[in-house]
Amino acid sequence: MKVLITGTTSGIGRAAAVKFLSAGHSVYGIDIRESSIENENYTHFIADVSDKNSLPDIDKVEILVNNAGVQTQTEKDIYVNLFGTMYCTQKYGLQPNIKAIVNIASASAHNGAEFPEYSVSKGGVMNYTKNTALQVAKYGATCNSLSPGGVVTDINRHILDDERLWKAVLDESLLNKWAQPEEIAEWIYFVAVINKSMTAQDILIDNGEMAKANFIW
Repeated sequence: MKVLITGTTSGIGRAAAVKFLSAGHSVYGIDIRESSIENENYTHFIADVSDKNSLPDIDKVEILVNNAGVQTQTEKDIYVNLFGTMYCTQKYGLQPNIKAIVNIASASAHNGAEFPEYSVSKGGVMNYTKNTALQVAKYGATCNSLSPGGVVTDINRHILDDERLWKAVLDESLLNKWAQPEEIAEWIYFVAVINKSMTAQDILIDNGEMAKANFIW
C-alpha cells in the first residue's frame, strides 16, 4: 500500500517508516530535515507540516500517519502538532483511496500533565481524530489515535541523560520503563493495517503511568 508518514527522520516516525518498508509497503516521508533511510521503496520530501503551502503533492495515499511533532513550550507546538495534523489530513487523507489514518497524540492529552501548549495541541489531535473518523467513514476507512507516554527518543534526551530525572519518571509508571520507538511503530502498523473495525478511538500506551495510584487508608 501507499503509506505517507510525517516526521520520519527520527524517533517514532523513523521506526514506523522502517516497519512499513519491512512489510513491503511503499513509504513516503515528510520532514523538515534530510532522511537517513535508504530503501528503494522510500521517497523523502523536505517540508514543514505547519505550512500547508509547502506540502508536496502526493496522490492516492492509502495510509496516513500523522506523527510529526515538536515540544517547544511555545505556540509552535499547536501549529506543528495540531494544525500540521489537520493540514496533512485535509490534503492527503480526505479522499476515496484512503484506508486508514493514525494520529500520534500523547498521554498528556488525557491528563494535561505537561507544558500547556503541548498538552493542548495533543488534546486537539485526539479530538480531531474523532472528527476525521466521521469524515472518512464514507470511504470505509478508519481513523484512530495513539497516545504514547514516555518514549525513548531524542526529544527526551534531557531526561534520559539525567540519572535523577530518569529514575523519577520511571517511578511514575507501573512497569517502571518507557516504550521504545519500535514498539509504538508496531502499534501504528496494527491500527493501520491489521485493524479493520476500530475507528474514532484512542489507545493509551503509557506503561501504566495513568493507572498508578498510591492507596492510603
